[in-house]
Parts: sequence; structure tokens; C-alpha cells
Amino acid sequence: MQNLLNKAKNIKMLVLDVDGILSNGQIIYDANGVETKAFNVQDGFGIKRLQQFGIAVAIITGRKSQIVANRAKELGIELLVQGREDKLVVLNELLKNSELTLAECAYMGDDLPDARAIQAVGFSATVPNAHSEIKKIADMITTNGGGDGAVREVCDILLKATGNYDKMLANYL
Repeated sequence: MQNLLNKAKNIKMLVLDVDGILSNGQIIYDANGVETKAFNVQDGFGIKRLQQFGIAVAIITGRKSQIVANRAKELGIELLVQGREDKLVVLNELLKNSELTLAECAYMGDDLPDARAIQAVGFSATVPNAHSEIKKIADMITTNGGGDGAVREVCDILLKATGNYDKMLANYL
């Protein structure tokens, strides 16, 4: 745990994949072809707390979905890039407009399009059912699965590492 906290202490932005991370990876279509996804409320709470304590959140996803745009807006995530599988290229594009470095970013993904970004950042995480190669290179494998609280685990680690976890708790306990 201390090793994770040390790696995460300078993180200023968390970058998230969607399918398999913010959602469970299932894509459900109704009879009219309308796509549905489920998101975890605890993940959303963690994301909001990161932002409250000055850690930016971005989403980079290979698919395009209005549902994702709606969820990002609901959570106050302004850095949203959809329809791109070249995740590291996109991350570098996002960083051009900021003062952040890759070392100050955390990335959470679960499949091969996420690999280069996972390897490039200061802290990385994945989920238990991630591709085996991703599990080999990520700093952290969450206990919970995507769409089931995995993002919240990473948010809590980042808050602890940056010294904000106890401050966050003080707002509620």
C-alpha cells in the first residue's frame, strides 16, 4: 500500500477509459437499437471528491456515446474525448493545453488500447478482469470490477496519497 501511495502522491489528473472501467464493459441495446450503460454512484462520488480537492478528471474512450457525454457532464468532467483508440496520443494532446506532465497523471484502463498510456503515466490502475498484459503493467489492480466501484478505489488512493482523504472524511464524519 505504501508503494502505491508513494507513486500516487504527485498525481494531479486521473484519466479514465469507459467500457470496463466506468462501466462493466457490457453494451446493451434495446429492441430499437438504443444503447444503455450502467455507471456506479460510488465511482461518481469519488470523481467529484477528486475534483473538489484539485485533481482533474478526464475521459478518453474508443467508442462514441451520448450516454458517456451525459455522465461526464453530470460529473463536471470537461475533458472528454470519444472515438479515439490512440489513448496516449490523446493524453499528450490534452496535456499540451495544461501545465501537467505525464508523471502527474494517473490512467485507468483495462485493454490493449490503454497499454501505452498506462506505461507512460506516473500512476496506473486496472481491474481484475482486465486483459492479462494490462494486469502485468499496471501499478494497481483494484478489488472491484469496472462499473462496480473500481474507480472509487483509485480515487480513494489518490486522495490518501495527496493528503486529502482525511479532509474529505471530515466533511462527512
